[in-house]
Amino acid sequence: MSASTERKTRQAAREAGTDKKTLAQEKQAQEKAKSRLRWTLGTIAVVVVVAVVLILNSSLMYRINAFSVGSKNYSTAEVSYRYANQYYSFANQYGSYASMFGLDTSNGIHGLKKQACPMLEEGGTWKDYFLNAAKEELVHSTVLGQYAAEKGITLDDSDRAQIDSAFEGLEEQATSLGYLSGDNMLAANYGTGVNEKIVRRAYEESLLASKAGEALTESFTYTPEELEAKYQSFEGAQDYYDYAYAYISAERVESTNDAGETTSAVTPETLAVAEEKAKAIAEAYNKPAESAPADDRAAESAPAEELDPTERLIAAANTQDVSAMGQTHVSGSTIPVTEWMRSAERKTGDITVEPDESGCYVVVFLARDDNHYKTANVRHILIRAEADENGIYTDEAKAAAKARAEEILAEYESGDKTEERFAALAEQYSEDTGSNTNGGLYENVAKGQMVEEFDAFCFGDHKSGDTAIVYGESGSYAGYHVMYYVGEGMLYSDYLADTELRNEAATAWIEEREAANPTKEGFGMKFVG
Repeated sequence: MSASTERKTRQAAREAGTDKKTLAQEKQAQEKAKSRLRWTLGTIAVVVVVAVVLILNSSLMYRINAFSVGSKNYSTAEVSYRYANQYYSFANQYGSYASMFGLDTSNGIHGLKKQACPMLEEGGTWKDYFLNAAKEELVHSTVLGQYAAEKGITLDDSDRAQIDSAFEGLEEQATSLGYLSGDNMLAANYGTGVNEKIVRRAYEESLLASKAGEALTESFTYTPEELEAKYQSFEGAQDYYDYAYAYISAERVESTNDAGETTSAVTPETLAVAEEKAKAIAEAYNKPAESAPADDRAAESAPAEELDPTERLIAAANTQDVSAMGQTHVSGSTIPVTEWMRSAERKTGDITVEPDESGCYVVVFLARDDNHYKTANVRHILIRAEADENGIYTDEAKAAAKARAEEILAEYESGDKTEERFAALAEQYSEDTGSNTNGGLYENVAKGQMVEEFDAFCFGDHKSGDTAIVYGESGSYAGYHVMYYVGEGMLYSDYLADTELRNEAATAWIEEREAANPTKEGFGMKFVG
């Protein structure tokens, strides 16, 4: 190629951009462009990751819908609060006994999703268990909120004061525990996004649902015939029974397994021996009295069935080595030998033998109470005795409480002795938190429901307006009650039937309304817990 031709070729290449120098420059430029693109894409990815982290750690993500009941939506934070609250309520209720249900609380709420829950029939974790409970709570409160709206039921000033009191000192408590604020403490314990506003709204919805539920239950009415028919349908389960018993434990036999471990257990043979002993007691019980004093002709000639059944059982049980004896008064839902005890043919003094997995009972029927008696309506003012540093109620503390109760009764008797005035004094002075906001009133009090002295006043020979001061003590208090007898309440049998019928009707209404409000989980459910 001539020189001129070569120059022309290079010139053409430069103009076309295909010469070596130009190609090298273009390649370098392309590499720089790719580098800038990679840097830009990398920067965008980092920004996106940072943004996601910021969103997840802010309350923004927790405001999206997590659960819907009909047309009502609940955010992630709202569901998280109910979920955590279900866990805390369970843990606080059972404390160290929670482990009996298979729940390990050592890692708190954060350990729930890794723990299998034996209370779920088809498997699942404790997170599933408490989340299901939270969703049920939301469904329940939603439909009762609808009922409240339909019936014009709202929270009054007293309700709102109750809610406000729950948040008193929230900020001080938070800072004392090292949190920046009350909202910060709530979020740390109940879930990201949970704050005072959300918790307060949950309180309001819960309290409104409670008021609506009470109104719904009270809206049903029943005739005396319906109440009696319902009570009879219990088939004795709500009656009360008095019976005496002796129990013979079967002997436990030791055995050693292949690993050398020794255990003991009741065997069919030792159970049979226990049953034979029980039958021997029953046979001795049914024999005529043979040990009456010679000069007691009436007792000597009296047939066995006319003697005291409990004493007859004690005498018969002395012929055997019994493990336990006693006499009790319990509901028909907890009695042994249920069918035998509830029989309409059962009469005082009847005896039976009933084996169980550990031994054998000998049971003597004494009496049956079908609850057809009038309950009592009373008002009271409780003045508690102050316990000392060891939790002991001294005689001096009891005397001081009694003196204060006497002062209050004297104040009542010095003016108009009306029920309304007594109710006002109860709201002013009573230390019973269960009744001091409704004038100290307890309606339809049943026998044995209150402490012994309180119970004795309720079912003494009183007329409306009668007053008294009675002592009372239980595991939670000691003190004196200023009593006011209002009058008779419902038949207790009617009260039990009425309560059951109302609960059944309210439950049916709620279930029907829940079915009309289908639920749906939203994207936010992924972030609950």
